Amino acid sequence: MTRIPEDDRDIMEKAIYLPMVLIVLNRDLSVVENAPFKLKKPYLDLIEEAMKDVQKELSEVKQYLKKNNLQVIETKRDDAFTMFLFIYKGYEENHNYFNPRIRNKVQELMEAYLLKKHLSR
Repeated sequence: MTRIPEDDRDIMEKAIYLPMVLIVLNRDLSVVENAPFKLKKPYLDLIEEAMKDVQKELSEVKQYLKKNNLQVIETKRDDAFTMFLFIYKGYEENHNYFNPRIRNKVQELMEAYLLKKHLSR
């Protein structure tokens, strides 16, 4: 049983996922830059805009964590699972995440950030 309220846990999980989203988008940006697209600019703009949005949200998450004395630390990783230590107002909890679940969540977030601009028209 966790002592961490759902809202705070969601924010702590964003501290796990958002840096991974940035890593993937950064790699994709370099792939698009080196790809033989006829018109690269729309793809580059789309990825860069998504990266700005992710960075802004990650900054807000980090501020929230610091303000509320919360921490997320990766403690162990293997082929199937990654373990994180959540420090919540003095309490420590270990949370184990299935790596495919992390990948799926990162993909879901990427889709949301990449489609946000397109869907808001």
